Amino acid sequence: MTLRIGNASGFYGDRFDAVREMLTGGELDVLTGDYLAELTMLILARDRLKDPAAGYARTFLRQMEECLGLAHERSVKIVTNAGGLNPAGLAGRLRELAERLGIPVRVAHVEGDDLTASLSRALASAPAGDAPLAAHAYLGGFGIAACLRAGADVVVTGRVTDAALVTGPAAAHFGWRPEEYDRLAGAVVAGHVLECGAQATGGNYAFFADHALDRLRHPGFPLAEIHEDGSCVITKHPGSGGVVDVGTVTAQLLYETGGARYAGPDVTTRLDTVRLGQDGPDRVRVEGVRGEAPPPALKVGLNRLGGFRNEVTFVLTGLDIERKAELVRQQMRDALGSAGSPPGEVRWDLVRTDRADAGTEETASALLRLVVRDRDPRAVGRVFSGSAVELALAGYPGFHMPAPPGKGAPYGVFEAVYVPQDAVEQVAVLHDGRRVAVPPPEETHALEDVERPPLPDPLPDGPTRRAPLGLVAGARSGDKGGDANVGVWARSEQGWRWLAHALTTETFRQLVPESRTLAVERHVLPDLRALNFVVRGILGEGAAAQHRFDPQAKALGEWLRSRHLDIPEALL
Repeated sequence: MTLRIGNASGFYGDRFDAVREMLTGGELDVLTGDYLAELTMLILARDRLKDPAAGYARTFLRQMEECLGLAHERSVKIVTNAGGLNPAGLAGRLRELAERLGIPVRVAHVEGDDLTASLSRALASAPAGDAPLAAHAYLGGFGIAACLRAGADVVVTGRVTDAALVTGPAAAHFGWRPEEYDRLAGAVVAGHVLECGAQATGGNYAFFADHALDRLRHPGFPLAEIHEDGSCVITKHPGSGGVVDVGTVTAQLLYETGGARYAGPDVTTRLDTVRLGQDGPDRVRVEGVRGEAPPPALKVGLNRLGGFRNEVTFVLTGLDIERKAELVRQQMRDALGSAGSPPGEVRWDLVRTDRADAGTEETASALLRLVVRDRDPRAVGRVFSGSAVELALAGYPGFHMPAPPGKGAPYGVFEAVYVPQDAVEQVAVLHDGRRVAVPPPEETHALEDVERPPLPDPLPDGPTRRAPLGLVAGARSGDKGGDANVGVWARSEQGWRWLAHALTTETFRQLVPESRTLAVERHVLPDLRALNFVVRGILGEGAAAQHRFDPQAKALGEWLRSRHLDIPEALL
């Protein structure tokens, strides 16, 4: 007995037509949609400040207006976290929509993740601006399972783990109990592969150049064929674009994870037990996954207003780039200082995109970026903007900006805090209005480090060549609060024998200089021929704070792949 679960959204703003594509492209039992991320919760919180009835992903409602009837005709159940900060509100709108369209669907939702009020009281003595705009616990899949077991056709949640959108339907379909950790862990792996949509079917894939570009122009969305024992096959609809192979699945498995133990509210999944194998064209078999009791604490994502920011970019062209940059720095420092209240945080970055004797003006130019932050919006507002614009005829030769600075805008800060599992009251609100409490797990286990696995034998000594790491290794990177992870995997067993010994923590720090003063962890996953690096604090206070040029570390892995090492010629 196989359960076919597809995905049609990896983030709020993903391809609108994916819902219809997945419903018409082939057989499905369940269609999921992941709309939430740390940054999205802040966006929805600001929506709710303007309108208390808002706070959910409005795109999903429009998608259902087009496709709810199609899902009903094909008996496909819909499970989504598009409820965001207001799952009850979205569920109510869906019922109104179904009634207006004459579609007899049963809509349920899950509550209990919203801890904003209780944490706001706990932080009542915090400085102004530190109270959370949104604080939501990451719930598991058993609230979803309760809704489906009671006959729901559509289940809306707020903040659940991304994988819960798959573990919930799987637990309901197969009748899994909370203590069946291996089965649940297998579904977590399937959910983690599906959650980012086309990233599992060739999107953002390090070795995309190995495939015909026509296959990648419009990649289809992934689906998992889940079996009763928790194993699965990752695939996509026949004829859809993209590619599913061991590489694309490995890349997504490493995305936004840490060590070998991947903790969740229902189960701790042992990523070091995952085995992948090609099961035919565009089919990857996932098996062997082991699970353990979940940790005693639930993660809570806390979003708050960090202050206000503004930025300006100066274009420096031709000769004397460094002196032009220093002149701007001094002029802006004087102007902001004379204003009486300079911004509390000032950051300059000179990006040397210029070349000598360049054939175009663009390639002769460097970019000097200035970012300012402060608790007071006036410190980053008109005074800052005016100081930059007033240099137009009084600055370096060739002064110009790609765009004038704006008025300044608020920025958010993300923080992960933890509460006991039994401090959160998860409730499944069934389609008939009944409220069913979802108990916390009876057994929990504190998270422990996995024993360090043995490394493979190193390659024998031989000639080497200075070359980019990316010729022999893939990478995928992402954000978790203020931390970033970079998963790196070898394409061959020989490559793994070299990579495991060559890419140490110290080597990583040399290749990524901004990590040299930060804590860097290296986790070894031999069955995936992979290393996972976690860089603590590289993203400051999270993606919403826009701490660095690439605020979500999406391209950090590709930068690492472009760095040069002495690589054995036998691998090149």
